[in-house]
Amino acid sequence: MGRNPVVGRQGPSHHAATIPSEGDAAVLAVKQIRSGIGHAATMRRTLEALGLRHHQHTVRLRNTAAIRGMLYKVRHLVEVAPAKEQ
Repeated sequence: MGRNPVVGRQGPSHHAATIPSEGDAAVLAVKQIRSGIGHAATMRRTLEALGLRHHQHTVRLRNTAAIRGMLYKVRHLVEVAPAKEQ
């Protein structure tokens, strides 16, 4: 029997989203990849303030300092990428 391959790839540091700076992307596509259940109420309220209502929901947000601060708080629950232009 071999070593458990998951060991060393757990926790917020592995799942944490990288948030682009304002100069890199004007609009961000934010997707909720983990549930808010079992996390602090402030994190659940932050997800709601971002407009994320349920698991796998994607929203487009302007890249501002306030939004980046909220994304940093829930970075282990979301996936962030520059939004494609419409």
